[in-house]
Amino acid sequence: MTLVHAGRASSWLRSDQSLSNRDDFVDGVESLLSTVERNGIEIVRFLWVDHNGVLRGKGVAREALAGRLRSGVGLSTVRQSASLLDLAQPCPGFEVMDEVRITAVPSTFTLLSYAPGSAAVLCDLLTRDGAPWGACPRTFLRDAVDRAAHLGFDVVAAFEPEFTLLRDEALLDDGLMMDSEAFDVTNDYVVALIRALRTTGMTVEQYHPEASPGQHELTVRPAPALRAADNHVWQRAFTRGVARERGLRATFAPVPMPGLRGNGNHVHLSLWRDGNAFAAPTGGLSDVAHHFIAGVLAHLPGLTALLCASVNSYERLIRGNWAGAFGCYGPDNRDAAIRVPSALQGDEIGTTNVEVKPCDATANPYLALGAIVYAGMDGVERRLDPGVPLTADPNGLSDAELRRRGVTTLPRSLAEAVDALERDEFLMSVLGSPRRELYTTIKRADVRDMARMDSDSVFALHAKRF
Repeated sequence: MTLVHAGRASSWLRSDQSLSNRDDFVDGVESLLSTVERNGIEIVRFLWVDHNGVLRGKGVAREALAGRLRSGVGLSTVRQSASLLDLAQPCPGFEVMDEVRITAVPSTFTLLSYAPGSAAVLCDLLTRDGAPWGACPRTFLRDAVDRAAHLGFDVVAAFEPEFTLLRDEALLDDGLMMDSEAFDVTNDYVVALIRALRTTGMTVEQYHPEASPGQHELTVRPAPALRAADNHVWQRAFTRGVARERGLRATFAPVPMPGLRGNGNHVHLSLWRDGNAFAAPTGGLSDVAHHFIAGVLAHLPGLTALLCASVNSYERLIRGNWAGAFGCYGPDNRDAAIRVPSALQGDEIGTTNVEVKPCDATANPYLALGAIVYAGMDGVERRLDPGVPLTADPNGLSDAELRRRGVTTLPRSLAEAVDALERDEFLMSVLGSPRRELYTTIKRADVRDMARMDSDSVFALHAKRF
């Protein structure tokens, strides 16, 4: 994955269209309604991502659409407290008798090519008087981006998800990584998916079969941070929808079944200010990039609860799995938590970026990317030093040597990660209330619930949900 080319950056660094710009909102609503009429759309899904990373929504029929675009759609606050088993968790401020509004962001509207007659729009969760709600994931990322902007930086990012394809609950193919034969098996599906994603405004950059049987990876062009998270939501929805349309099932679960290497969702990002602020004029990483890396590493144990957000995540987050299980950074070091990818010849400045590897698709993309941005900007503000990059394979080093080099250990379970998050005063502060109480409550409920289930059922649940 490469980050945005320098010559294209200015056109991509544009702010999200939201309720803060009323003229843009009105224009967006009119365009949306016109598109609905022209295409014979009968229902528009108002979608948001909950704190378990599950895409949820309510559908609005065409006749009621204009009114609901103005008012939003009512939602009981208790719905945002659901665990992975869809059980509401007791948490102050999340009550059956209280409501927020699922409020459309018109600029995110898209037709659903795999669901004829339907379209969808991504939404903010606002209070009844129109203010940002403290448990809205999109608002969290928007606030993190605003924090970077306050320091003079734009954030450009891309998610790099892997997924597993099945037919009749069996792995679709058993090809080798990047095997030409596996390309042939999935050709019709992948071509259909690329065409479908293009209708949302996304540009696919690369595709290849991955390391495990049935595993594949498709990456899209980077974008401003909020759009990048929106893109990931659409990519997951379309990947699964196009698969279902063709009699397949796609899952982004970290480890859908025992014995597989597992699906990651690496995050690539860079900061921009009069060009790529991560690129040093003489080549390599700038001081800003090093400070950002240091901030992420400083908060990595707590961040893990937001990046590897399920019990199933820790089946993947193990040493030797290229999952970023070592708390360090290094050039093209694929088992370091932060990899510094090689820049592409001829566009070294434009393609300089960092990759945060210990992330998977059970994470809410808005919370994950927002937390990375906050942690990195904390490093920039405090001018933290990440130390010497690790240029050796960490798997070949003893525990004593890893400690000597300052390489830390990531949490080994979701319970450990939530403990680390609660100890991280900075992350808990930026999460804010009631989100921090809600998030930790939900995740501890998942830990308890999964402990009561047999292993096969836990694998199957995650494969179904994600």
